[in-house]
Order: sequence, then C-alpha cells, then structure tokens
Amino acid sequence: MKEKIIAKKILKWYDLNKRSLPWRKKVSLEKKQYYTLISEFMLQQTQVTTVIPFFNRFIKNLPSINSLAKVNDKRLIKLWEGLGYYSRARNLKKTAVSIIKNFEGKLPDNLEDLLTLPGIGSYTANAILAIAFNKPYIPLDGNIERILKRYLYLKKNKEIQRDYLLQRKIVFGKTLRSSDYAQALMELGALICKPKNPLCNQCPIIKNCKSYKKKDFSLTKNIKKNKDKYFILKVYKKKQRYLLIKNTKFNFLKNLSIFPMVELSNPKNFDENLNFKMSNMNMNIKIEYSNDNKKFPYSYWVDGTKMNSYMLPSFTKKIVQYLEKN
Repeated sequence: MKEKIIAKKILKWYDLNKRSLPWRKKVSLEKKQYYTLISEFMLQQTQVTTVIPFFNRFIKNLPSINSLAKVNDKRLIKLWEGLGYYSRARNLKKTAVSIIKNFEGKLPDNLEDLLTLPGIGSYTANAILAIAFNKPYIPLDGNIERILKRYLYLKKNKEIQRDYLLQRKIVFGKTLRSSDYAQALMELGALICKPKNPLCNQCPIIKNCKSYKKKDFSLTKNIKKNKDKYFILKVYKKKQRYLLIKNTKFNFLKNLSIFPMVELSNPKNFDENLNFKMSNMNMNIKIEYSNDNKKFPYSYWVDGTKMNSYMLPSFTKKIVQYLEKN
C-alpha cells in the first residue's frame, strides 16, 4: 500500500513539474519508440541540456529506424559530432541495422531481445521497456539511485552496491503509468533530489524520507580511480597542415581520425603537454614533432586553420587548437 502511495505522489508532482523535452512530445507509438532509443543512447554519460540540440538535429536528418540503418558512417559521425563517446553512434547504427534485419524493423519489446542489440545493456533496456512500451520496469540511473539511497538512508558499503540497490528499488512500487513513472523518478532526482543542496521542501515523498528525518543528505559513493595512461603523440606538420591517421589500434575513438600515437607502459620522467579524461582513463600526452618519412595506412593531411570544415572528433580538434596556439 505504501508503495502505491509513493508512486501516486511522485506522478502527481511530475504532472505539474515535468520539463518539456523533445523526446517527450506526443507522437505516434512508432516514433515514441524511435525517440526513446535515440535519446537513451545520447543520454548515456551526457547531460540532458547538452543532448537536446543534438537530438533535434539527429531526428530531423534521420527521422526513422530505416533512415538510421542506411546512413553512411561519415554523415552519422558528423551528426554526432560534439557529443563525444562516438562508439555510441556506431552502436546505434548497428542496432538499427539489426532491428531491420532481425525484428522486421520494429524495436523489440522484451528484455531478452533488447539485450542482443549493440550498445544496449541492462539499464538502457529497462529504460526502453518502461518509457517506450509502458512496461513495469524502473531503470536505475544515477538520479533514481540517489533518491533510493537518500529515501532509505543507505550508507554502508554493501548497501550502495548496484546489486543491492536493484533489490531495494522495489520500494518505489508499480503503477499503470510505467512510462511516466520511470521518467518521473528520473526527473525528481535531476530537479529535486540533486547531488548537492537537494530541494527537500519541494519533494513529494519528504514525509517518509529517512535522510530528511536525520538531516543528513550526504551520499556514500563507490570511488573508481581512473587509470593513468601515457602516450607520445607524433606531430607531422607541413606549413599549416597536419597528418592524421585512422585509429585502428586503440579502443578509444575507434576508426576515427587522430594523430599518430604510441602508448608507453612504464614511462619515467614523463613531462606531459596535455591531459584528457576519456572513458575510465586519464590520458597523459607528450607531444613530439617528427620529420621522418614514415608512411601510415589510412592517413591524410588537414589544414589547421580550417578545422571546422573537417569531420573530426573533438579530441583531435583540441589537439590542433593546442598546436596552433603553442
């Protein structure tokens, strides 16, 4: 009974306070499923406000599963340019191709089939089933996880492990409005139960929140230390032109254009010029100019003064910007 009351209160709050987002527009069921697929891929590791303009541009150019499956890779990456984590774009196209080939062009409506699609893990599958198909799933993203931790006052190390949280999310209960409820929980975490300075007086479930009763809103987190990795980045330059190669060697930015790079296993006295955080690593880069005549497969030259005319990952563009200034 308490779970039903929680769901009712959160849905009432959502109806009054939800943001107007492009993937929430009232459209046909087919479009809603496509919009959910695109938005969930884009929202992986990216904030809502950042995603909105990219989503609008993407669906304007690729309005259906069929058009996504047929788009050439260059255009796909161009449409994704600026969002980062380009493997998401490649997996999204592979997913569209698989849907056309194996599911008669329709997004699967069950967990087993969704998990066979590239780039779709447990969370994304749960989100799609709830939002696109109104099935009683609660996707445990960072926002919902935060509500759960505070509502139940989960502090111990074993209590903040994902498997434990997946068991405890039952506290949110079920509702016939599963699509709205999943989004309502995400919205509540994003707008009210924020990481810092939560707006507790605006929270619809404040009455039973254990963290509020204890006046302790701090969160215990699993701290994952990024791995330090070290690279020598080779710069081949002719006047204002730089040599780029297709990345077939490293797992990051796979098949995209980068500068020639060599990874060092145990560098000593490494004096880096640049540092990037990418996926689960700290990328330390030392720049070396080279004049050797080494030939690279899949290489070409770009004009450093006309970078906006090239379809390149932001990582490569930032390197060029650094080189042009130094």
